[in-house]
Order: sequence, then C-alpha cells, then structure tokens
Amino acid sequence: MKNLSELCDIALSAISGDTDIYSKKKFTDSLEHIMRDNMSYNDMLNSIIQVCLELTTEEEPKWLNGAAKLYIVKLYDEVRENRALTKEEDPYKNFYDFVSELTDKGLYGKYILENYSRDDIDQLEKYIDPKRDFLFTYSGISLLAKRYLIQDFNRKPLELPQQMFMGIAMHLAIPEKDDKRVYWAKRFYDVLSSLKATMATPTMSNARKPFYQLSSCFIDTVEDSLNGIYKSLDNFAKVSKFGGGMGIYFGKVRALGSAIRGFKGASGGVIPWIKLYNDTAIAVDQLGVRNGSVSIWLDAWHKDLPEFLQLKTNNGDDRKKAHDVFPGICYPDLFWKLAEENIDSNWYLMCPHEIRTVKGYSLEDFYGEEWEERYWQCVDDERIEKKVMCVKDIVRLIIKSAAETGTPFAFYRDAANRMNPNKHKGMIYSSNLCTEIMQNMSAMDIQQDEILDENGDKIVIERTKAGDFVVCNLSSVVLGNVDVNNDEELEYIVETQIRAMDNVIDLNYYSVPFAEITNKKYRAVGLGTSGYHHMLANNKISWTSDYHAEFADKVYEKINYYAIKASMKIAKEKGAYPHFEGSDWHNGDYFKIRNYESNQWMELAEEIKQYGMRNGYLLAVAPNGSTATLAGTSEGIDPVMARFWMEEKKGSITPKIAPDLSEENYWYYNSAYNIDQAWCVKINGIRQRHIDQGQSFNLYITTNYTMRQIMNLYIEACKSGVKSIYYVRSKSLTVSDCESCSA
Repeated sequence: MKNLSELCDIALSAISGDTDIYSKKKFTDSLEHIMRDNMSYNDMLNSIIQVCLELTTEEEPKWLNGAAKLYIVKLYDEVRENRALTKEEDPYKNFYDFVSELTDKGLYGKYILENYSRDDIDQLEKYIDPKRDFLFTYSGISLLAKRYLIQDFNRKPLELPQQMFMGIAMHLAIPEKDDKRVYWAKRFYDVLSSLKATMATPTMSNARKPFYQLSSCFIDTVEDSLNGIYKSLDNFAKVSKFGGGMGIYFGKVRALGSAIRGFKGASGGVIPWIKLYNDTAIAVDQLGVRNGSVSIWLDAWHKDLPEFLQLKTNNGDDRKKAHDVFPGICYPDLFWKLAEENIDSNWYLMCPHEIRTVKGYSLEDFYGEEWEERYWQCVDDERIEKKVMCVKDIVRLIIKSAAETGTPFAFYRDAANRMNPNKHKGMIYSSNLCTEIMQNMSAMDIQQDEILDENGDKIVIERTKAGDFVVCNLSSVVLGNVDVNNDEELEYIVETQIRAMDNVIDLNYYSVPFAEITNKKYRAVGLGTSGYHHMLANNKISWTSDYHAEFADKVYEKINYYAIKASMKIAKEKGAYPHFEGSDWHNGDYFKIRNYESNQWMELAEEIKQYGMRNGYLLAVAPNGSTATLAGTSEGIDPVMARFWMEEKKGSITPKIAPDLSEENYWYYNSAYNIDQAWCVKINGIRQRHIDQGQSFNLYITTNYTMRQIMNLYIEACKSGVKSIYYVRSKSLTVSDCESCSA
C-alpha cells in the first residue's frame, strides 16, 4: 500500500507533467479540511479521490484524471485483498492460475481451458498491457469495476480490467482454427483494451462466464391469435431473464371492437395485451438489477393508434396505461407527405384483421408505392370500417406524448424496406428497443399440438414453425479514440470487430430457439460507432459547418467499405450466409441504390458476387450509453448535452466533462440543445446512406420549439431517408438509457 505522499503525487501527476504551485496549493488546502489523524488507508485514499472530484471544473477538467488513477490504485488493492495476494505480488502475473481458479469457482466457463493450452494462455499473458488500465476516465473505471469485472459471490471484484479484456477476447476467438485462435484473441484484445472499440454490454458482461447470453436485443412479430400473443409474451420473459431487451411488432393484432370468430365487437384491441408485456417487464427483472425492457410497435394507420399514443402520458384512464413499455410508431411516407402538403387532410385508421378478412391480404405486408395503392383501395372499400382523424390531430397527439414522455419512437418503414439488402426474403415491420436494428421479420406459425405415447406416458408436442425472430449482435468503433484519417488503423479495427461479432453468432447462448434459427439464417451483425462528437472535436470540426457533412459522408463510407470487405473475406474462408443468393449483395443492387460507383466499390462488388457475404446485415448504430462511458467518449452519434455537468446516481454526485475537454477544442463542444436540430437530421440522412440498418438518433428540443417546428423535423427526416428517431429529449424530461443495446 502507498503512503499519503505517494497517493498525492499520483493525483498531482495526472494534472500536468510538472505541477504548478497554484494547483498544488489548492490541492493541499482542500486535503487539510478533510484529513484526520489516524485515518485508515482506505479512508485516506477515498478522501483524496473525493478532493480530486470536488476540484474538477469546466476550466480545470484534468482533476478527474487524478481521481481515475487513484481509483485504479484502489481497485488493485481490493483485488489483491480479495484474492489473498500480498501487497508485493503483481495481480496480473500467473494468468493461467487465475483462469483456473475462477473456473473452479464457477465464475469462468470451462470452455476457456478446454480451448486454450497452458502455453497459449502463457503467451496471451505476455500480451497483456497493464498500462492500458490508465486509459480509463474516472466514470469509466468506476462503472467497469461495479458492473463488468468478475466478482465473487459477495460481489467483491476478483478481476482486473486487462484480465477482463483478455478473457472476452479468448472467448470470442474460440470459433477460430486452432493455429489462428491465439492470433485472433490478441487482435480482439488489442482493439478492446486500447478502448478503440467496444462490444455490446451483454458481451462485455457475459463473455468468459458459464452463462453467456452475448446478444443485446431481440425483435418478435406477434401473430393475431391468442396462442401467438402468449407465445410472444413467453419469448419476451425468457429473453428478459438473461438481460436482453426486446422490440415487439403488434401491427398484426386486431383492433378494439373487431370481430372474433365472426362475433362483432368482441376484440378488446391491443391495449390490454400491451399491459401484459408491461407487467412482465416488471416481473422478470433481470436478477433484481433492473426491469426488463420492451418497446411495442404499431402502424400509424392502426385503429387503436389514439389509445396507443396515450400509453405513457400522465392524463387519462390509468387502466389503459402501460408506463414501463416504450411505444413506437411505424410511419409510411404518405403520412408525413400529407402532413407537409395539407395537414388538414383526413387520415384513415383501420383494423388489420378486418382488412385481411375483406381484402384477402395484409396491408402491413407491403411498403412504398404498392402499400400506398392498397391503402387507398382499403379506404375506398365500404366494407372496411374506418376511424377518420385529421392528420393535424394525430400529429398533435404524437408531439404531446413526445414532449411529455420522450416517446413514441419513430420507424420510417418505407425507407427501411427500400434499403433492405434482403428484401428478396422478407419484410421489415418495425425496429428494436433502441431503433437501430432493421432486419427481416415474420411471425411464428403455431400449429396443432400432437399427443404421443412413449412407453405408456402421454407426451404433448407443441409444433411451431419458426418465423424470423430478430437478434442483434452489436459492437462499436470508438471514433473519438481512433484516428479516422488513418485508413490502415480504421480498417484494422473494423475488420477485427466484424470477425468478433460473427463469432458471437456461433458462441451465443440462445434463451429462445427461434432466435438461433434466424441468427444463423442471416448471420446479422450491427457494427456501430460511438464518440461521434468527440471525433468532430478532435478534428476541429464545428457541428453546423458545411465541412461536417462532407466529413461524415467520407468517414461512414470508409467504415462501410471496410465492413463489407471484412465480411466478404470471412465468407471466402467460412462460407456465405444461407440467404445470400438473390440478395441485393448478390445482384449488385446494394451498390447501385447507394451510388457506389468508384472502381474500388465495383471491384469489391465483383468479389462479393464470387465469394458471397458472411453477414446479411452489417451496420447499426446503437446508443452506446454505458460502453461510451467505459471508453471515455461521447455517446453514439449525438452531440454532447453539455461541456460540464454534475451527474447524480444513487446518492453520489460525479462531475462529468466532454471527452478530452481543453482550450483547443472547447468551442467545438456545442450543447445538443443549442444546435439547430435540422442540422442533426441532415447529417443523419447523410450517414444513413452507408448504414444498411438504422441509427439510434435522438432529437433535442427546448421549450422554444413550436409544434410546427417539431413536425417539420419528422417531415425532413422522412425526406432525408432517415429510418428512425429514438427519443425526443427535452431539458425538463428524464428518459431511460437502454442498457441492453449499449455497444
């Protein structure tokens, strides 16, 4: 253990290379007020950390570095004590013995030692770089220690950060050939431990453990039947049990007053069923850590839309509320076209079951011009009952809910399906909990049960034909910690991440068998980005400059190119995903509709036609809440909310600062609330061309925004090819961050 003088030197060394007298005096004066005689070592260490936190300001952000370094010292001391090591012993030594010990205790999965020899693990130990522990910010290392590091059954940490990263890397490399496994483990470790890339929270938390649900989020399509609704509810409970979030498409379920078995007015509509999902989210609370998370999606033309828009608002009948679900609306382009051209136009709400009965098709199964043509056919058909509302009144309900609750989320179904690279095999009805996953979806077909006789015992077999039960396997390139102008570095990181996510598909524990079927059918992954605003500040780019648009276009085209190239190379080695033939990847339409016309792109398209793609979907930008904190960067693609603020969690207050804030980049960190949101929509549309799925994209509004201005943002998003809008955030509104999709 270090003495007081040594601890103070660590704190001061983080402030500057040769600490100035003023800073040192301010530090020692603060210490004098809290230090007492006969203080224990831990109290002394915690006191110095607290001083660093209290000295942190917008003008002097580096005090947080001192707190981070001291927290590392504290963590090392705790791990030594919890593992019964002496204060002289290096807790990073004897990695093989460490893995063996945690395996014996049931904290590491046996598969690590089954796939790596002692020589392999000794070689990987030499590759561990303990100095990378000091890359963490204070918030990053604090979060890592509390939530991600392996703890004993008394919740005391046993693992150090670089052991965690190596454990994750070793797990992710298991599917590789024996002679390449250590090589890929080193690569995975390299990009993760340098904080240049992050895996999704479930992967970071569960890789290397005996129970390893590695995927973040799931999407199910509810069939319009009692069996279908309850089977989907059962799937949600199983997914939630292992920490996954879920998106549920409810657009096929009949509306209030619809017929059941021919009896008119029998249906209670979607609201009572949604309340069941709400209660399940509370009941299956992920080992008491947090409630389950679920978003419910409904089409903008569904007859129950007005009631759906009031699920989370504070006024109205509480029996019709579901405060713990996150509602989302699936918009056709026609809705926002009418809002722009004539907001007083009529909008017709109908029951999907009634349309199926009368017209013989499901309106939700179409998109674009064909959907619009069939919509007007349904409107003109007098046999179909309609609820007629003015577009303006619906928009008012949407914006009222958004201002009050941050929801409903928005899904632009026409844009998503037009750009779907696998439209030859299905339809995208909605998105997931965080609005970035967009893959083919379909409801399961629950067939007649069978009764079998096995040695006199009656066995009931439930036969279900699997639909497309979507899974998202996420990771992110940390743009703020990467030199995006260095093509070699960027390609190395992207290629490594695509490989890691592809391996997650084969390694994953699937709590729902339908998820495994779909995941291996499309082998979909979601490479995203965090640290977007951090990247702009690093490159001295103002958010509202014209160069920002050009820069974003260039960076995301490169990321997409390297991701596609990496997937093609894996396909060359391991084979293409089963539905590759006939896809936009295969026939070249993927490149045509995105105007990828350079020789470089054309050469890649030809290679893909020959060798295939390993992954049917590649890019999706998640919100990156927790993992952005780990990496010490800004969240996702959003602007920072402030350069400096105080965050209060569980009774403690921690100063938070924009990443690497300094005099040089100060003015490039403009608050999200001070940025014209039309700029954010524009940049989102530019990025979207290069992202085959979606982006967790938030709008930041103030009380100065009128209903017309907010509506215009939705309209502009539709016209710009944006596929989704996540939260509408306002300063007076607190919304929940999605832990499941944090990549």
